Amino acid sequence: MKKVFFTLSLLFISTLIFAQADKKDDRIVEDATEAKSEFLKDDPDMQKFFTSSYGYIILPNVGKGGLGVGGASGNGVAYEKGKKIGFARMTQVTIGFQAGGQAYSEVVFFEDKAAFDRFKENKIEMSAQVSAVAAASGASLNAKYVDGVAVFTRTKGGLMYEASVGGQQFKFREN
Repeated sequence: MKKVFFTLSLLFISTLIFAQADKKDDRIVEDATEAKSEFLKDDPDMQKFFTSSYGYIILPNVGKGGLGVGGASGNGVAYEKGKKIGFARMTQVTIGFQAGGQAYSEVVFFEDKAAFDRFKENKIEMSAQVSAVAAASGASLNAKYVDGVAVFTRTKGGLMYEASVGGQQFKFREN
């Protein structure tokens, strides 16, 4: 009888954990859809990136803060050829002159299959020469891929002196 109760308890706890994870994932998908709309509202020309890129990730809620040493993290949705295939987690650690806190959205476009495969294999790490383009009307018209990657950010709130995306690391998780 104890074994049956123990097994049922584990099954119930597992179900609760997976239900919470599903709720969190559903919320991330909703937020990513809203973030995409906001990016396109700020810069309708960005649609060309959504249409022509091999894949992209949308990180709708990234939090960043620091005072000398800083960090950022956020969760997002990964799309391959316009279809949702999984989730992304971004982390960043920075050292240097920085102060404050900020919330922003980020979209990372992958020019081709090779660049997107590097992301899916957790081999994408933004280098110092990759810089984010602030989403604004017409900003995407002259944006270029660097090493197969183009990055756009959209500030949601806060004030932070530091604008680099260098040092970002991504982890991919399938649906």
